[in-house]
Amino acid sequence: MIDSIAQQPMLAALIALVSLGIVFGALLGFAAEKFKVQGDPIVEQIDNLLPQTQCGQCGFPGCRPYAQSIADGDAINKCPPGGQNTINAIANLLDVPAPALDEEHGEEEEIKTIAYIREDECIGCTKCIQACPVDAILGAAKLMHTVIVSECTGCDLCIEPCPVDCIDMLPVVQGIVQWHWPTPPTTIDLIATSKMSSQEDAA
Repeated sequence: MIDSIAQQPMLAALIALVSLGIVFGALLGFAAEKFKVQGDPIVEQIDNLLPQTQCGQCGFPGCRPYAQSIADGDAINKCPPGGQNTINAIANLLDVPAPALDEEHGEEEEIKTIAYIREDECIGCTKCIQACPVDAILGAAKLMHTVIVSECTGCDLCIEPCPVDCIDMLPVVQGIVQWHWPTPPTTIDLIATSKMSSQEDAA
């Protein structure tokens, strides 16, 4: 068999290349597992608490970099989309006092909104598609665009780039899919309430 392969240089070269690919692939796979760098678990936990709007209002390009910055000691109150509930949750996780939202980065909206494109006015410039951090806008150059409602985070980054001002931010109608149980009080609130109750009983 070796003699027949030796007589066919193209086949021999092909077998050699495949063998080298298998060997180097195995080495790379082993190295990836052996020298894998574990991520910081606290960064993962903070990132999971952030709203994932990727809006940049905190001064970072997305929620993950802001989570890393918080883990490094940055302020936890720069996220308007997350609001006070997110600040309280992060403060509880890090065991630090919960400050009020820093209004320099924006104000918390009571009603969640999503983008809506008035399709008959859209000129298909694709500028909103380029601005959307979560790929929630569907369309192509010189064709009508539309928003994928289930993907839109309401960051409103698509509003400013639109040259014909055909995008509105409309309130989300709350239905069975959007409704969630309200966030329970934090541990600190529960302890404070318990203390007040104890004091009242003692009086």
